[in-house]
Order: sequence, then C-alpha cells, then structure tokens
Amino acid sequence: MRRRAALACALACGVLWSSAAHAQPGPAPPANRILVAPFENVTRDARIFWLGEASAVLLTDDLNALGARAITRDERREAFDQLQVPAAAALTDATVIRIGQIVGAAHIVIGTLQLDGDTLVVHARDIALEPGKIQGNVTERGPVSDLFGTFERLARTLSPSMGGAAAAVASPLAHPVLGAFESYIKGVLAEKPDTAVSYLTAALQTQPTFDRARLALWQVYDREGDHDRALAAVLPIAAQSPLEPRGRFLAGLSEINLQRYDAAYATFKALVDRAPSAQAFNNLGVVQMRRGGSPQAGQATYFFDKARDADPTDADYCFNLGYAYWQDHDTQAAIYWLREAVRRNVADGDAHFVLGAALAAAGNAAEAARERELARRLSSTYAEWEKRPAADIVPKRLERIKTESELPHAARIEETLATGGQRSQQDLARFYLDRARRLFQQENDRDAMADLNRVLFLSPYQAEAHLLVGRIHLRDGQVREAIDALKISLWSAETADAHAALAEAYFAAKDNDSARAEAERALALDPAADAARRILDRIPR
Repeated sequence: MRRRAALACALACGVLWSSAAHAQPGPAPPANRILVAPFENVTRDARIFWLGEASAVLLTDDLNALGARAITRDERREAFDQLQVPAAAALTDATVIRIGQIVGAAHIVIGTLQLDGDTLVVHARDIALEPGKIQGNVTERGPVSDLFGTFERLARTLSPSMGGAAAAVASPLAHPVLGAFESYIKGVLAEKPDTAVSYLTAALQTQPTFDRARLALWQVYDREGDHDRALAAVLPIAAQSPLEPRGRFLAGLSEINLQRYDAAYATFKALVDRAPSAQAFNNLGVVQMRRGGSPQAGQATYFFDKARDADPTDADYCFNLGYAYWQDHDTQAAIYWLREAVRRNVADGDAHFVLGAALAAAGNAAEAARERELARRLSSTYAEWEKRPAADIVPKRLERIKTESELPHAARIEETLATGGQRSQQDLARFYLDRARRLFQQENDRDAMADLNRVLFLSPYQAEAHLLVGRIHLRDGQVREAIDALKISLWSAETADAHAALAEAYFAAKDNDSARAEAERALALDPAADAARRILDRIPR
C-alpha cells in the first residue's frame, strides 16, 4: 500500500507531462526508453540480497537483446548521484519515477522478489510515464539456478509493449556463467574497494571472457587512483567483444591520467575513426591541450569544436572550446564560447571566472567584475584564484575530460524557441516565465523546468527564473542544485523570497549557521517574511 500511495501521490503532483493544451511544440523525446529499477527484496532475505541489483541488470540486458531500449546501469547510477540517492537505498515508486524523468524514460519497471521455499518468485510492473498507467503486471517463478530463464520469460512478456520483439521469439538470450554473474553483482555492490576487487577477480577467474567484470574492475581502480591497474584491467578485452569499444575508451582515460598522451591520442583517434562521438572528440582535445597540438595532429580547438558540433547542448564542450581559445590568447573567441557555456549552465563557476578574465583582458571591466562576483558567490575557491598573479589568474588544466556513459541532454532550447516567430527575446522570456509560474503553482515541475530553461536561455540572469528553479530542485530533494540556483537568483537581484528559499535549502543540507544567516537577511529586507521566520523557528538554538 505504501508504494501504491507513493505512486499515486507522484502522479497527482504533476510528475508527468501536462496536457497538450498547455504544451508548446518541441522535439519529441526518444521513443520508449525504459528504466528498470532494482527489485525490492520484500522479506529482506540475506540469501538473495544481491538479486535486487541483479534483477535490474538482467532485465535491462534481456529487454535490450529483444530490441527494446532499456537504460544502462551507468545511466541509472548517474541519475542516482544527481538525486543524491544512496546506492543501497530502498526506493519508493515516486523516487523511481523522478529518476525515470532524469534519464528520459517513457516506461519504468519496478518489482519485487522473494524466495518461496526453493523457488524464486519475481513480480514486475511496467508503468508508462506519460499516461501514468500500469501497462504490464507480470509474475514469474523458477529456481535460483534458472535465474536467467526466469528473467528472460519476464522480458519476453514485457518487451512487446515497450517496442521490443514479440514474445514468440524463442531463441535463447546470451548470458554469462551464473557464478561469475553473482560475483560481479556482489562486486559492484561492495562498499569497500578490496571487497569489490575480490569479487570481480573471482568473476573473471570463473569466466575470463566476462568483460563486464573487467569494466567494473576498471571503475574500482580508477576511483582509487590506481590507473596502472585500471589500464591493465581493460586491455585484455578482445577485439571481437561487444564491450571492446567501451574498454578502449576507458583505457584512453587511464592513459590520460598516466600522462601517456601519445598512447591516449592513438586510442581516442582510433575510436573516432571507427565511430565518431562527442566524448571521444572532446578527449582528443584534452590530450592536445596537455601535450601540445599541431597542424598535422590537430589543435585542441579543432577537436573541441567537433565535440560541440556532435552535441551542441552540452555546456562542457562550449567551456572547453572557450578555455582552449583563452589559452591560445584568442580573447574574443574565448568570450564568445564561454558566454555560450554559461548560457547553457548558469551555475558553472569556472566558466564565469574564466569569462571574467577574458572580459577584463578585452577591457570590459564592468562585465568582468560581474562574472567574477557571480563565480565567488558560487564558490569561495575563486576568491583564492584572484590572489594569483595577473598572468596566471586562470589555472591550468581546467579542461574537462568526458566519460563515455552520460545521461542524454535535453532537446536543444534553440529549436524549441524557433516556434516563437518574430517575437523579441524579452517578450518570449516573459511568456515562458508567466507560464512557468502557473505550472510551478500546479506542482507540474517537469513542464515548469522546461519553460524556465527557455527563459534562462533568453535571459541567463533572470532572478525570478532562478528562484523558481531553486524551489523546484528543493521540492524534488536536489539540495545542492537548489543552493546553486538560489545563489544565482540573489546575485541577479536580492530579494527576501530568495534569501528565505536559500535558508530553507541550507536547513535541508543541515547547514544551520548558513540557514540562520539567510533567514535573518530575509527578515531584514522584509519583516513580514513568514517563510524565513518559520525556518528560524525550526533551527535549534
């Protein structure tokens, strides 16, 4: 009942898309992407604790093998990080729905599992997010030794409604050895690096060709900064393996970290020659910035521009391009691309700081001061940077390396705004801000955020838009993002409402001193600010 109530609440609070009457035409999201959440071990049976995560991995693999479009574990883990959800947390349906939105899912699959004697009982529900309806309700049974068969039957039943193959497809799906798979899952769930390495090594001893365990082993070593072992973990992946491109990409990252730049260049160049990607082009730019580019091998700006062409929505590619031009002493090009970076991500402190330096170099002192002040509001780090000698005020190695697995970006705002015809940017911004206010009041956060993104593309320092963004993040439990947005709102225009909202965000982050300071500032600006007074009343004295 608790899970059903949470689901009903999430849907009623406007987690899903609003009706077409309130929507503007825009690019459609990828069709039928599916998020499979770890299944709930309802009896907390320690013998099958690992099957919660295993269920998500197995069902995702099987759905993809049947032609559906299930979201990978890496994307799911990144969404968990964005929402600050612990890896081992028991999730309500509402939280899973929110994660589904972040990864752009059209369907989510949630479920339970338990042992009935020696039989594993698995129950799964397919929820279509846009209509908010349960479209599949399936139960399968089988011995743990037939784990793969049980989940394959589950996938074949669910797949047709999600765009996959029909259930009549009878050929068996490829799976690893069960013992290797169990060790792999226990390895990725392990909290201690030594334990993770032990399980993942055991998986490879059981099945040396189980390359997914090699990728997981790379991640453990990489997090520990042991880049030699990380590189050694993925080099044995065979050329014919489906995971070979991913292994080569990770090898390239290790080569960058080991400062083996010639090897890293060769690795990423081979990848883009085979299958061009924004991330590989970007990392070629990073290599060239660190070892020095040349007309023959390509300048860093060339590769960063190729990355931006491949994915114009990613602020990091614009930042890297602007930063590379700054390092090349091309001030005007640096200013252009850094402005594009902050337009796409207004909370990018590094971009604001480097833009401030470039504007100062171009003689635009007033704008430069504004950008540096905003950077300082986002982090105290930038005040320390300003103490550096003028010639070295922008640190080296700010360029951003990309991993291969990243969440899909939102549809390009420019394409959506093209529907505005000849209306001025200010008129368009006011239109979207008015609509975002209404959607926020209706608790339709998804559509409100889409309109607020449009406002901030047109007017990056619109204070009320940042205030609403902060409140939405706070309502969704994304406290760090809320604090960033509210700081920018206050920098753009100081208001009691923004101080009160920031006080609430700091209180949620358990930073009581900052919460008290913001609430007191709100009351100084407006003694009738009841929200600030309520926060003060909740702060322990």
